[in-house]
Amino acid sequence: MRQAWFISFEGIDGAGKSTHIEGLAQWFKSRGHVVTLTREPGGTPLAEKFRALALHESMDPLTEALLMFAARREHLINVIEPALARGEVVLCDRFTDATFAYQGGGRGFDWDVLKSLEKMVQQVPASTLRQPDLTIWFDLPPSVAAARLSAARVPDKFESQPQSFFQSVREGYAKRMQEAPSRFAQIPADQSRDAVWADVLKAVETAYAK
Repeated sequence: MRQAWFISFEGIDGAGKSTHIEGLAQWFKSRGHVVTLTREPGGTPLAEKFRALALHESMDPLTEALLMFAARREHLINVIEPALARGEVVLCDRFTDATFAYQGGGRGFDWDVLKSLEKMVQQVPASTLRQPDLTIWFDLPPSVAAARLSAARVPDKFESQPQSFFQSVREGYAKRMQEAPSRFAQIPADQSRDAVWADVLKAVETAYAK
């Protein structure tokens, strides 16, 4: 296995991402890798402030998209790129695909505008559009996600949206995967935890074998 890898975890809330991110971090560490575990929006003190605004304040869809990409730029420059340069494995709870899914799919924001912002923000270094080496999409029917989250915690402004919103988010993820199929591993998240974990490991091992 090469040392530096960037893996993102995607899916709607309730899909079980957090459990498996922690598990995969331990899996890599047991094989001698240094792991940076992070999240979006967030990952730096400034980006975490942007996260709080994005999750709890009402705003125009363009403002929301710009805030997400501003947090991403801060995160890339200060956390992700330095970790990859050190040869670490970066495991990120959501990345740009979430913006396309939530703001593009859920909010119905212009897909091409999001692509322009993506090119502007993710040119790091200038000649490279930074994307994950592997994106693990925990695909879960919105009705199942809603049942899992019903007693979990006080919902933020996204979690409190109706199921129709999350169906549009799911369709946004599917569209994003169609645009970059070789990067995505789609995992049915309504299986048992052990079955999902087995699929996560298979996706990682398959990516490393390429």
